[in-house]
Amino acid sequence: QVQLVESGGGLVQPGGSLRLSCAASGRIFSIYVMSWYRQAPGKQRELAAYIRSGGDTNYADSVKGRFTISRDNGKNTVYLQMNSLKPEDTAVYYCKLLEEATGREYWGQGTQVTVSS
Repeated sequence: QVQLVESGGGLVQPGGSLRLSCAASGRIFSIYVMSWYRQAPGKQRELAAYIRSGGDTNYADSVKGRFTISRDNGKNTVYLQMNSLKPEDTAVYYCKLLEEATGREYWGQGTQVTVSS
């Protein structure tokens, strides 16, 4: 079983920055994709960014140029650096790990990000 623990959420003013972390533990296959999703109140969960084991990344248009996803494979940890935050970035942010060999998915419990003055 794999466990994901997110941290780093909080309240920030518009234009500010936050850095989210997601640490994975347990039995993890070496090839996996780590992603950050977000869900705003009353909206569906959406993909914000993902990063493959080899380092390839992809971003939603809404966060491109402002968010940066990175990973430390030795620590099984993924990060999301969020800059120039906007009120519309307010959401619960979830980390997801996808094992490419098995197709199994694991989710974290979520961390709240609130952008408000």
